[in-house]
Amino acid sequence: MSGLPPALRASLEAGLGEEVKGVRPVAGGDINDGWRVELVSGMVAFVKSRLDATGADFEAEAAGLGWLGAVEAVGVPRVLGRGEHPAWLALEWIEAGSLSRQGAEELGRGLARVHSAGADAHGALPPGTPDSILRLGSVELTIEPATSWPDLYGEQLIGPLARRAADGGRLAVEDARAIDTALRRLAELSGPAEPPARLHGDLWTGNVLGDGSGTGWLIDPAAYGGHREIDLAMLRLFGSPSERIFSAYDEAFPLGDGHRERVALFQILPLLVHAVLFGGSYGAAAGRAARTYL
Repeated sequence: MSGLPPALRASLEAGLGEEVKGVRPVAGGDINDGWRVELVSGMVAFVKSRLDATGADFEAEAAGLGWLGAVEAVGVPRVLGRGEHPAWLALEWIEAGSLSRQGAEELGRGLARVHSAGADAHGALPPGTPDSILRLGSVELTIEPATSWPDLYGEQLIGPLARRAADGGRLAVEDARAIDTALRRLAELSGPAEPPARLHGDLWTGNVLGDGSGTGWLIDPAAYGGHREIDLAMLRLFGSPSERIFSAYDEAFPLGDGHRERVALFQILPLLVHAVLFGGSYGAAAGRAARTYL
């Protein structure tokens, strides 16, 4: 899809209050279409949309971006506008480059500050989220504030995801059994209790963007309150953009005892999300991670 569909163009111009001057398609992620849109004022925006998106989808993303950006600790794109019928979200355009050594260290320290800004509860969604749904890509989970991290992680995140993956034939019986057994030890395995952190929630390496100056930006959040090691574990799962992120983070906000032993435990979440979305070997990988704790 090269240009903007007519209905999307009309809604975008009405919502932003000016005409579109130029459009170029760009990668929009796994589920969205994306465009670089230049407006007559000279402002450039990244616009994302998809045919089955609802206004609530992008409203939730906008709320997450605002929640993370309010800390003013790390680059987060500003929300320029959003619309419905069709649903779209317009964000500040970030000219892509590569993460520099200094940018990685600043990102690690900034992420530590974002986490330490906290959340009202484990499972609390950002202010302005339109409902009680945590959106992990196109996977939706209804969550509510929990009394502890193990309660949220086991009962509201891992449990429902494992059942969904198993029901879809994407999680073998033996892997589901291993996950269930590990969950029974979750209170013991999760380490020292910590207050809920302000999480990005979908922090794989593809959601860390380096700009033309080498500075790091966080994009495409699925933000909620939870254990800070979840973000760090996911950032290690599919190839970390830089080890300097982790060393700078730990200097700014030292991790709890035993955090290295919890990495696989907290990687079960993104592995199950990928199992639900894509099948393949992700269910088996989630089972292997769980067996680390049997």
